[in-house]
Amino acid sequence: MLDHSSVLDRSFYDDANVDSSSFKATPGLTEEVVREISTQKNEPTWMLEKRLKAFELYNQTAIPTWGPDLSGLDLENIVYFVRPGTQEATSWDDVPADIKNTFDRLGIPEAEKTVLAGVGAQYDSDVVYHNLKADLKVKGVVFENMDTAVHEYPELVEKYFMTSCVPINDHKFVMLHAAVWSGGTFIYVPKGVKVDLPLQAYFRMNAERGGQFEHTLIIVDEGAEVQYIEGCSAPRYNSSSIHAGCVEIFVHKNARCRYYSIENWSKNTYNLNTKRALVDENGVIEWINGNMGSGVTMLYPCSILRGRGAKSDSLGIAFAGEGQNQDTGSKVIHAAPDTRSTIVAKSISAGGGITTYRGLVKVLKSAERSKVSVECDALLIDEASVSNTHPYMKIDVSKVDIAHEARVGKIGDEEIFYLMSRGLSEAQAMQMVVSGFIEPIIKSLPLEYAVELNKLIELEMEGSVG
Repeated sequence: MLDHSSVLDRSFYDDANVDSSSFKATPGLTEEVVREISTQKNEPTWMLEKRLKAFELYNQTAIPTWGPDLSGLDLENIVYFVRPGTQEATSWDDVPADIKNTFDRLGIPEAEKTVLAGVGAQYDSDVVYHNLKADLKVKGVVFENMDTAVHEYPELVEKYFMTSCVPINDHKFVMLHAAVWSGGTFIYVPKGVKVDLPLQAYFRMNAERGGQFEHTLIIVDEGAEVQYIEGCSAPRYNSSSIHAGCVEIFVHKNARCRYYSIENWSKNTYNLNTKRALVDENGVIEWINGNMGSGVTMLYPCSILRGRGAKSDSLGIAFAGEGQNQDTGSKVIHAAPDTRSTIVAKSISAGGGITTYRGLVKVLKSAERSKVSVECDALLIDEASVSNTHPYMKIDVSKVDIAHEARVGKIGDEEIFYLMSRGLSEAQAMQMVVSGFIEPIIKSLPLEYAVELNKLIELEMEGSVG
């Protein structure tokens, strides 16, 4: 949904906008900062208690060392809460000019007019714009800023927020998220309601040494359907930033949710995101992810299939260029009989970049007749780049159908020579091979995002030839 003529201008990512924040916490994470966030949001006692418990767990837990090197992440100098100096608006005309200009360049208002059922936009720690089409409101669909939902839908939020899906003690960066989360999206789709057009949220982290910790909570009730799209970006600074968002999706009986995400954080960002879905009987969760920017990414969308006949499909593409380490993958836990899952993970490494597929499949004793298919494909653009695969499968029952396939390939001289003999330049030939490689992912995206992903990869490929 982006205006590529402006978004793909490198200066858009390299240059920061003028600081217009109304409140900026002192760097570092303390109990005072946690309490200040809760106070400014006028939160109920249970939410403050959850934050403080998470903060306590965070202080007791070491940074993980089993994945990419996180030693460059200076958590003591991160600013954990930045308010952009504006109230949330439902009319684009009411958004302050400097913030509106950022999102105008991302093409969000135009996308809302043409192909979206609702739009939310977050700038640093606060949602600055939110709107939902009137016909969906009449049907009882809720598409709201997460901070607002805490007050307007307290029973739903308290029941689902960081309880059974992503508990606050899950891992170090979930603990951090639970302590300082701000903004994000809350969606509730009532029983039997089908939302035909996608809902979208866009998250922009603009503060230097900033952190963004948006929380997405999606509840799809029995027989309901929804599509949701998240996009992310940040300007480039010399100092490191952190994104540690959290996505929780509840897919109830016979419901379906399709979740799209294109993350293009700048290369000074550590993207340490957590995404998970709980899927009930005959429910379907579909993950479609593109990871382009950030210096380091650790992201493994997880599906827990807890109802008979539940299904999970995951499609992912990761691109790592010079100085990037993309550690991504998928997790599926089959906890009920007749459940099905497919994972298709593709990665591209260029300019010395590192991509890693890190997958987990668990089939519990209660999950007889489950079917699993995992396919990992990696493409190396040059000799300096690296691709790793770390699949893990734990199968506790014999009546299952499990398939795993992994391939690593390098663009061959013969293929490039053949395409160049047909009149293409070397760069065009390489881009054509890459486009064919990622086609399964592209075909699954809405048209505007398919164009965006192709353009982003084309931009990242610049300088990879010759």
